Amino acid sequence: MTTDDLTLPTALLPGDGRFGSGPSKIRDEAVAALGRDAHGYLGTSHRRDGVRSVVGEIREGLRHLFSLPDGYEVLLGLGGSTLFWDAASFGLIERRSTHLVIGEFSSKFAQVTRAAPHLDEPQVCETAPGEAPQRPDHVEGDVYAYPHNETSTGVTVELHRPDGGALVLVDATSAAGGMRVHPDAFDVYYFAPQKCFSSDGGLWLALCSPAAIERIERLAPTRWTPATLDLAIAIENSRLEQTYNTPALATLYLLREQLRWMLDSGGLDFAAGRCDQSAAVVYGWADGHRYATPFVKDSAHRSPVTATIDFDEPVDAAKIAKILRSNGIVDVEPYRKLGRNQLRIALFPAIEPADLATLTRAIDFVVDRMTG
Repeated sequence: MTTDDLTLPTALLPGDGRFGSGPSKIRDEAVAALGRDAHGYLGTSHRRDGVRSVVGEIREGLRHLFSLPDGYEVLLGLGGSTLFWDAASFGLIERRSTHLVIGEFSSKFAQVTRAAPHLDEPQVCETAPGEAPQRPDHVEGDVYAYPHNETSTGVTVELHRPDGGALVLVDATSAAGGMRVHPDAFDVYYFAPQKCFSSDGGLWLALCSPAAIERIERLAPTRWTPATLDLAIAIENSRLEQTYNTPALATLYLLREQLRWMLDSGGLDFAAGRCDQSAAVVYGWADGHRYATPFVKDSAHRSPVTATIDFDEPVDAAKIAKILRSNGIVDVEPYRKLGRNQLRIALFPAIEPADLATLTRAIDFVVDRMTG
């Protein structure tokens, strides 16, 4: 029998084999709750109380989870974080943005602003993937944008404000709900619900400071903006507990259920603590491994929500992922454009730390048979 046909012993199969970095594992309890409420919720108007109350609970839950000060608002709209970059280019950047680029997703926001004909050439401070982020000596833009966690590489950035008056926009797509954060550090903390919040994609959410709200409302009358990208319209609709156009109701419901679970279990400290525990399992395993090593060398910048693990020869990480997938352990392949002999493992709150420990043993089982 070749390793291609390898069957893992039952003891090496996690209770749940979903370890993808997005869409992420959705808890069975949330799916069951949606099933119970489906007939009174799915297929109903998003502008009526049955759905608007879910949106309202999401907005209020996020205020509590992130301990938002008075004046901060929770906005939401359709399209995910990718669309929010486009919206920000219209509604938050006055003339020029500054970008801290440390991987694929942080580079994409910079590409948006570089291509925008109504904006000046952005200031871009780029660090090679996997390395500790280098900050610009001086932020020249009126918006300063960087990720809290770079999903493609598993590098984190400590939240910080530069000198001057630039609005701080933090891409928290894979960080929000799994990493600790203080609202004083940002003006916009934006994310989508298909990672730590264990829902589906197609939605963006943004925690906005009063300064960000003022910028949006001041810019809106001064430039033409497509309605679906107009953050002033998003403000208006969010205050009504709804989105401008029709949302996926299941996505909203599952997000609400994950928020309830987090808040009932202890809030952000609970959720981030789960991720910390999982990170300790995976990085501790890789640090002591014969063939594996964390891709991010500086432990202070290793992600607690996305672990990237390199493998030395003679181990083929793609083959490991293929064998795991054939045994029901899915989505540990590396980010495609990074092109490394690597596995990428999600550590989101819904993933059981014990399942991650089982995963490491399953990988060892495969590696032993590859190299034995």
